[in-house]
Amino acid sequence: MRSALAFGNAKGERSSASLSPTSDFTKAIGNKEQRKIHARQTKPDGGVWFGLGFAGLIGWSIVAPTLLGMLIGVWVDRQYPSRLSWTLALMLAGLTLGCFVAWEWVSKEQERMEKSQPPDDDSPS
Repeated sequence: MRSALAFGNAKGERSSASLSPTSDFTKAIGNKEQRKIHARQTKPDGGVWFGLGFAGLIGWSIVAPTLLGMLIGVWVDRQYPSRLSWTLALMLAGLTLGCFVAWEWVSKEQERMEKSQPPDDDSPS
């Protein structure tokens, strides 16, 4: 009798509030599953190669301006010798530009991915 009272009323029945099928946890699981199904249907899984390719593109978007700035800096230093290093200054400028470009690119890709996701089911039941 004591265990029945711990879980519900005197007859051993549980209250309907403790077994609510629309709890926050089940909604979160359902939403996550809907997003997975939507992603599989709309875009095939790129897997490891997609991730490596994306990382490569981001890497080159940083490396290319850095190397270009360094090459221009070496040329300027050879043509117009001075006390200041144009190589270092233009390399840092290229690195900064490359990081900014990569940041913008990743931000836009993230926005695009968020827009393509199905809306969460937050409607009250």
